[in-house]
Amino acid sequence: MNDLRRTLLWSVFAVSLLMLWDGWLRHTGQPSMFSPAPATTVAAASGADGTVPQASTQLAANGAAPVSAQAAASGAQAAPVRNEQVLVTTDVVKATIDTLGGSLVKVELLKHQDQDDRNHNMVVLDQSPTHTYVAQSGLIGTSAGEGQLPTHKTPFTVLSSERHLAEGAKELVVKLESAPVNGVKLVKTYTFKRGDYAIDVKQDVLNASAAAINPQLYVQLQRDGSAPKAPSGPAFMGGPQAYTGMAVFNQKGKYQKADFQTIEEGKVEFEKVDDNGWIAMVQHHFASAWLQNDKVTREFFVQKVATNLYATGMLFPLGEIAPGQSKSLDAKLFVGPQEENKLKELAPGLEYTKDYGWTHIMAAPLFWLLDKIHGLIGNWGWAIVALVVLLKAAFYWLNASAYRSMAKMKALNPRIQTMRENLKDDPQKMQQEMLKIYREEKVNPIGGCLPILIQIPVFIALYSVLSSSVEIRNAPWIGWITDLSVMDPFFVLPALMTASTLLQTWLNPTPPDPVQAKMMWIMPLLFSVMFFFFPAGLVLYWLTNNVLSIAQQWMINKQLGVMK
Repeated sequence: MNDLRRTLLWSVFAVSLLMLWDGWLRHTGQPSMFSPAPATTVAAASGADGTVPQASTQLAANGAAPVSAQAAASGAQAAPVRNEQVLVTTDVVKATIDTLGGSLVKVELLKHQDQDDRNHNMVVLDQSPTHTYVAQSGLIGTSAGEGQLPTHKTPFTVLSSERHLAEGAKELVVKLESAPVNGVKLVKTYTFKRGDYAIDVKQDVLNASAAAINPQLYVQLQRDGSAPKAPSGPAFMGGPQAYTGMAVFNQKGKYQKADFQTIEEGKVEFEKVDDNGWIAMVQHHFASAWLQNDKVTREFFVQKVATNLYATGMLFPLGEIAPGQSKSLDAKLFVGPQEENKLKELAPGLEYTKDYGWTHIMAAPLFWLLDKIHGLIGNWGWAIVALVVLLKAAFYWLNASAYRSMAKMKALNPRIQTMRENLKDDPQKMQQEMLKIYREEKVNPIGGCLPILIQIPVFIALYSVLSSSVEIRNAPWIGWITDLSVMDPFFVLPALMTASTLLQTWLNPTPPDPVQAKMMWIMPLLFSVMFFFFPAGLVLYWLTNNVLSIAQQWMINKQLGVMK
């Protein structure tokens, strides 16, 4: 039994050191040992030509030319044009639309601060010399013979004059019309709604040519492979650095991820055709997505566009459009925070962009419970405290049984110490006598580990909830805790947690083995050091758990008369 406990203790000690070192690496800005280093940043936005998605393999087999080839064949498209940056402001976003392509090239979230620089708002979409992340749309033909059509490289003209959401107004409409390409125009109408991160995008195709056309309309998100900076904390728990990349959702394949490295390796697998679904770009706390909830046939694509530049999108066949006729497609473009309840309302499965990693099976119900508590209390910090109280109440009798076992172990310590002294020259007999004592007193020497083993999955799942939930981002608790999703700036909570952990160790029975006894004091200190790098909300959870455990254990020890 001693050998088993010693092995377990040394294993935990080794894992603790590994976690501590990983936390230090993350804290100093170095790559984690448990996740790959982010891709290098794209050299310059001007170097990303932004090719349009290729037609499907079936269309290619029928002789359809790749879109890049179509674009090259159009001299008007290739000629340099002067573009205008149209700045649109609502109560929640500041968006920039580029008249070259009518694309959304920057979205600043006015209700969310950048955690690296609190003086600036969070920017999701952006097109700059060091970063490319844009939302685009356009047309391609179903065959090479149809010629070029308006794409996201075609010049557009702004038809509306409003740029700011007026006080009392519910929406702001921005309308753009493309230059005619072979007699075909594309009109994009962006409708920004008050308090909403989902933008209605209506696209009208006007055929003013002398021949019928059979176009396909594409919507896509284009991004370089650089990952946003993640907060500190061990990456292997499935939380803050869980996922940055693309996602495709449809009923055939459900939620399917495609990270940049997999795209580079050409190993992306997903359901490519369905009559429902959406595509998205996912990062920590925020996402963008093209949504179309009608039952309309669409083709999904994921591809590498250029060096460190990738795109995902959907392709919609519009059918034949006769001369002088038009067709339209309505969609939504979401760019904003991963607020789980609001994502569920926008489209089926969109809540999965809030990525809990492998902890999802436990993290999702925990967030549901935490959200319900927050609805009653109105403060995320106190909601965490209340959640711990509920969890401790649920496991009260199990914990009580474990604490009674530990109390009995403590009462037996003097007897075991005497026996060890008398039989120190006969280890085998000493082990037999020790097991005999445990049997006679009906004590399980590892029974006290049960509450900890049960709490570890909850702890990891809650860590994922706290780190992945944008609802807790910038959420204050009391006093100096102004953001529960980052470290305590003055390390007060980690210091209190360290003290509570040491007190709990003091209440536990002292192992008869001197080496084990020392380890029982060293390990809490190592764990406490790790908590200095954890989000304040997680430390609050564990501190509350410790305080309640100490209270319960203290009462049981007192009842059994084994207080030191």
